[in-house]
Amino acid sequence: MMDNKVFWGFHNDKEEFRMLEEGYIALGWKEIGDLSSIDNTRESYYDRYNSVYPGNKKMSVSNSAGQLFRFVNEANIGDYVIFPSKFDRKVNIGIIKSDYYYDSSEREYPQKRKVEWILTEVDRNKYSQAAKYEFGSFLSFFKIKKYTDEHLSIITGKKVMESTEQEDESISIEAIEDSTKDYIIKEISKNYKGYDFENVVSSLLNAMGYRTKNSPKGGDHGKDIIVYRDELPPRIVVQVKSNDGDITEETVQSLKGALNDGDYGLFVTLSDFKKNAKEYLERQSRIKSINGSEFVDLLLKYYDDMPEDFRDTIRLKKVYMPVLTDDKED
Repeated sequence: MMDNKVFWGFHNDKEEFRMLEEGYIALGWKEIGDLSSIDNTRESYYDRYNSVYPGNKKMSVSNSAGQLFRFVNEANIGDYVIFPSKFDRKVNIGIIKSDYYYDSSEREYPQKRKVEWILTEVDRNKYSQAAKYEFGSFLSFFKIKKYTDEHLSIITGKKVMESTEQEDESISIEAIEDSTKDYIIKEISKNYKGYDFENVVSSLLNAMGYRTKNSPKGGDHGKDIIVYRDELPPRIVVQVKSNDGDITEETVQSLKGALNDGDYGLFVTLSDFKKNAKEYLERQSRIKSINGSEFVDLLLKYYDDMPEDFRDTIRLKKVYMPVLTDDKED
């Protein structure tokens, strides 16, 4: 039955596109070698980890070796994997389809399990904040213990009884960052639409050291903002979209048609780009793109240099958080 299923959270920012395309999940720690040669006890994994990476603190060994142990010995075929993407801020859901295997051809992430991705690019806003905190763990592979009802609802398309669990107090820095990004994107979408969002993009580019000129309203032929680094060419033609839908290849092509010889293009959106648009952009050396997640990264970096009226609307405060590293076992 569905409610007997086990859910695992998984993170890998560097290889996420390839893993989704080829159907697997993978961890690193290549120097440890083939994990199937280790006795299936936690102590054996701790000993191997210490022998390969000597001098680490006990908690660090517990975190890393514990993840490897679970990946090989506790995760089973048929379990679900929740894989949040850092790039497009979507959630991918898969089912483990193989036992652990070691891929010696991989230079960085050789520890693997095959996965069938049954849902991709799920809007993370379908989840409660508490559930987002949980799958935002700082670990690469971890068991999801709470809010599994929300994952079941998304998989089945049916309403499942809501969890009565309290939020976990040990919230990771990554989860806080994700929550902040969600808030900023939501507030910008609400307060800055159309030409107002173009002004925000222009202000951010100014804060980054560029000179900008916004096109008059209407009749810009895809040239929303013209950007120069200094008085000399080349110029950058910027097209901005504040709508919620992901950008299609045809929309990106319209920017290419607006470029003159020697121009470069930049497409900025608060959402993301559809697969065909991403593939098109990969073939274009003169056009770069910034999606919602990347835009917020830049905004956070240059926030202090943004106009005062923007900072009064999107109000942020720097805080310090403890780095929690306690890898609690079941």
